[in-house]
Amino acid sequence: MTSTSRSTAHSALSPYGWDEDWADAFAPYAAEGLLPGRVVRVDRGQCDVVTPDGVLRADTAFVTPHDPLRVVCTGDWVAVEPDGNPRYVRTYLPRRTAFVRSTSSKRSEGQILAANVDHAIVAVSLAVELDLARVERFLALAWESGAQPLVVLTKADLVPDPVTLAHLVQDVETSAPGVTVLAVSAALGEGLDVLAAVVGGGTAVLLGQSGAGKSTLANALLGEDVMDVQATRDVDGKGRHTTTTRNLLVMPGGGVLIDTPGLRGVGLWDAGGGVGQVFAEIEELARDCRFHDCAHESEPGCAVLAAIDDGELTERRLESYRKLMRENQRIVAKTDARLRAEIRKEWKRRGAIGKAAMEAKRGHLR
Repeated sequence: MTSTSRSTAHSALSPYGWDEDWADAFAPYAAEGLLPGRVVRVDRGQCDVVTPDGVLRADTAFVTPHDPLRVVCTGDWVAVEPDGNPRYVRTYLPRRTAFVRSTSSKRSEGQILAANVDHAIVAVSLAVELDLARVERFLALAWESGAQPLVVLTKADLVPDPVTLAHLVQDVETSAPGVTVLAVSAALGEGLDVLAAVVGGGTAVLLGQSGAGKSTLANALLGEDVMDVQATRDVDGKGRHTTTTRNLLVMPGGGVLIDTPGLRGVGLWDAGGGVGQVFAEIEELARDCRFHDCAHESEPGCAVLAAIDDGELTERRLESYRKLMRENQRIVAKTDARLRAEIRKEWKRRGAIGKAAMEAKRGHLR
C-alpha cells in the first residue's frame, strides 16, 4: 500500500476502527489492488462494506466455506475488489475477537455473531424480574469472545426507589465478577454519558433478549432514531424482534456500535474459559478441594461445598456453574472424539464408585 493510499484509507476508515496494525495486515492485499473495508451489514450472501470509496455492496461467495465460523460477518475487515458487477469480497483479515454461540440446530455448529469487538454490552431489562442465570450465560460467551463484557440494566426509570435499584445492581455485580454494571434509563437520559465514555473509541456489540431495550439504547448512543422500536408486552416484559440483522454504525462520540437481533437462545460454544471467568470465585475455591477432579457434589474435602455451608457461596450460583459447564462439555464432546471417550470413562468410574458404595451399604445392613 503506497503512503498516499494508506493515508486515504486511514482517514476514511479510522472512525470505524482502522489502525496501523490493520493497515499492516492488509498490505499484501493492497499490493494486489484490493480495497480495505469493514463489513457493516450482512444478509443473504451479500454484505455492505464501508471503504475509502464509500459504502459498497459485495458478494461473499468467495469466502463462504463449509465451516460456518469462517463466513463473513458484521465487524470483519475485508479485502474487496475495486470494481466489477458484482463485486466480491476476496478474504477477511484475521479476527482479533469473535462472538460465537451454538446454533439451535441438532448439528454441532457454531454461529458467529460479530467480529473484532472490544466491548460486549449485555442489555438486561428491569421491566421484568432479573434472571441472573441468563446474565451469567451471556457473560460466559462474552468473555470467551475476547471482548470486555459490560452489563447494562435498561429501563432503570421503572425502579424509582434508589435503594431497590442499588440492590439490583449489587445482585448483578455478585454474578458478574470483574464486570462493570450500569443502570441506565434511555427515556430519561440517565447513565448514558457514563456508558458512552466506557465504550467510546472501540467497537461495542449490543446483546440481549427481545424486549431488553437494545434498540432504544442503540438510538440513544447513536444520537438518532436509527433502530425501529416496538412496544414491550406488559404481560411478560417481552418484545418482538425489532432488529433483524446485525448493523455496524458510528457513534457520534467516537467508536462504533453493532446492534444484534434479540437472541431467544444463547447456547454455549466451546466457552469453558468464559464460564471459568464468570464463576472465578468457584474456580478459585476448587483449587483447595481434596480431589483435583472434584465435581462439587458430595465429595469429602470439597472446598466449594464448604463455602456454601459457610454462606460464602449460594446454591443458585453453584447450580448455574454446573449447568453451564455440563452444557459446554456436551457441545465440545460433539466435535471432539477424545473428549467423548474421556466423558464415557468418567461416567463408568462414577458408576463403579456408586455401585461399590451401594454394595458396601448392603453388606453393612446384613
